[in-house]
Amino acid sequence: MMFIPEFSDVKSAMQLIAPHVHRTPVMTSRQLDVISGVRLFFKCENFQKVGAFKFRGATNAVLNLTEGQRAAGVVTHSSGNHAAALAHAAVMRGVKAYIVMPSSAPEVKKRAVAGYGAEITFCEPTLAAREAAAAEVIERTGATMIHPYDDFFIIAGQGTAAVELLSELPDPDAVLAPVGGGGLLSGSAIATRHLAPAAKIYGAEPLLADDAARSLRTGTIQPALPPRTIADGLLTSLCERTFTIIRENVDDILTVTEEQIIEAMTLMWTRMKIVVEPSSAVPLAAVLANRELFSGKKVAIIVSGGNADLSRLPFGERG
Repeated sequence: MMFIPEFSDVKSAMQLIAPHVHRTPVMTSRQLDVISGVRLFFKCENFQKVGAFKFRGATNAVLNLTEGQRAAGVVTHSSGNHAAALAHAAVMRGVKAYIVMPSSAPEVKKRAVAGYGAEITFCEPTLAAREAAAAEVIERTGATMIHPYDDFFIIAGQGTAAVELLSELPDPDAVLAPVGGGGLLSGSAIATRHLAPAAKIYGAEPLLADDAARSLRTGTIQPALPPRTIADGLLTSLCERTFTIIRENVDDILTVTEEQIIEAMTLMWTRMKIVVEPSSAVPLAAVLANRELFSGKKVAIIVSGGNADLSRLPFGERG
């Protein structure tokens, strides 16, 4: 049976993880407001522990383990941010973490996961390879699988970022979050529908990895085409759990080009003076690409993370 979190579950997660996570700032930029014609508010999860919102869900999942589950450890497959988040959350509780990572994951994220003391298994960069490697670890160790997004406690934990955001900005016209597997967007949608029911909720996705947009449009989960986007945190596809939440709560998923992602990332680095990874720039890119939709409105963006690979920045010549 598939369990879907409700707002009460997000509230429970908020109380449980509050002593362990950062309450991240909501930042504004007068320059970006002028450029976009929109009043923008950025919930900066790039300042979260491990540099991403993923620490919220991972902490909630680890804190909800039974004693027996803690003893056997946890396992996941992830290209980076969830891997680092789960490794760090597990270490805090004295739990062994086994992480399956694709060999193509950014070096900065590989180093981060290793630094938190996890046992890493590398595999080919396909979902099938990741799942097979994780299954082998589970068979060998008895560890509990903590999926990056197809997990009740993960989704509830991710929703706490929106709860914090809406406690400071209770009446936004719209809330945007990037979407890959849909954990952040799902949790954000649950919180926003309860706390700001009049607000529009949008996902933002690269055009070169637009399976979520196609899924929402058709009403059925669409397979991901081989993704080629620089937004490496958004390469995964929706699951039934996240798709169910998104289909019921999200107004639309907006897609953007690679050039638009780079432009938005450049603006956030140069105008806001904050380090964000490409995935985090996708919602701002969606606002800039749809100015007529957001013009003059109060728009909140959840900035998902700041773990950019400094050796592969896409805007070197732009400054």
